[in-house]
Amino acid sequence: MAAGHSEGGVVERAFAAALYAGDDAALDTGASLLAADPAADAELDRRGEEFVRRAWQRGWQPADVVRLVRRDLEEHHVRLASALIAAETRGYERLPPRWAAQLAELPGGGWRADRFSYATAVLELYRLLARLPAIEPVGPPPGAAPPHAVPVHGEPRMLARIRALLAKAEATGYPEEAEALTAKAQELMARHSLDEAALAARTHSPDEPGAVRIGVDAPYETAKAILLDAVASANRCRAVWNEAFGFSTVVGFEPDLEVVELLYTSLLVQGTGAMTKAEAEQRKGGRKRTKTFRQSFLLAYAHRLGDRLASTSRRVTAEEPTLLPVLAARDVAVTARADRMFPETTTTRVRGATDEAGWHHGTAAADRARTDHGHPPGRGRLPR
Repeated sequence: MAAGHSEGGVVERAFAAALYAGDDAALDTGASLLAADPAADAELDRRGEEFVRRAWQRGWQPADVVRLVRRDLEEHHVRLASALIAAETRGYERLPPRWAAQLAELPGGGWRADRFSYATAVLELYRLLARLPAIEPVGPPPGAAPPHAVPVHGEPRMLARIRALLAKAEATGYPEEAEALTAKAQELMARHSLDEAALAARTHSPDEPGAVRIGVDAPYETAKAILLDAVASANRCRAVWNEAFGFSTVVGFEPDLEVVELLYTSLLVQGTGAMTKAEAEQRKGGRKRTKTFRQSFLLAYAHRLGDRLASTSRRVTAEEPTLLPVLAARDVAVTARADRMFPETTTTRVRGATDEAGWHHGTAAADRARTDHGHPPGRGRLPR
């Protein structure tokens, strides 16, 4: 008993010295205390799991925590955080939907270091975890029963087919082939959404809109957030960007959320590849303004794709006029859920596109990745 109190006391003194201070001297003091007392290691691990548990209670999920640690700290901190998350979540009989996939993607492997370096890294990680604010939850915390069963009809065959089409679009070196594959994938997505809406209406399903967070990483995160917003809107979802923490929260019905993740990821890969190719051609001509070119390229790409995705969605929906009341009701439900989660939001604006060549190249790339079968639109112009 006395030993336990002693170990807890060492950890408390280390935390008091370093956890809520921002200077290196305080961090060194705390790390020295922990490094000098191996008996405190178990208590240190236990307290780390408490920090992780508090993060779940504040609305965070494993992928959110790992993403933030990777952005703000170093890769060895990511491995430390992943080990804590894995240890903490092993104690639950029930985990929320999507957590299994997030846990499976945690980086493995340990980190070898001397005791002082290890203690320093742990305190740096805990300092970040202790300061995590509450954010809008996108699902129940671990251990809680889900509000309703996640529907599984229509999956996995349709999503597997969509995933395969997008993978081929990303891999091909021929823009026309990528265009055709992406167009077909988006058409299947739109029809999949209509089928799910019709089935829910026939069976009087109690299904309600859910939410998912999708990382929006630097650089050029404004353009990426606009692209995600365009993909979400075209697939009957709403996206709200949290610039401070590097993610967007997408609100919608589960089948639509799944296809938004698939399409956004694929279009980002396709756009990045097209941007790299266009930039190489510009450099051959003696151009050096790489940053402004990339910024304008991705903004144009996101802006034009928004128009093309919306056009495809309208065309497919028009083929099923009897479903319009059902779709309208689902749109209202999604908007209401998003408004409850984010009563105060601002619109992400296209800004920072100052490079005309980048804008035109990005527009052309979006046209090649277009998602309907109409004629390509005219060249875009720089936004005023």
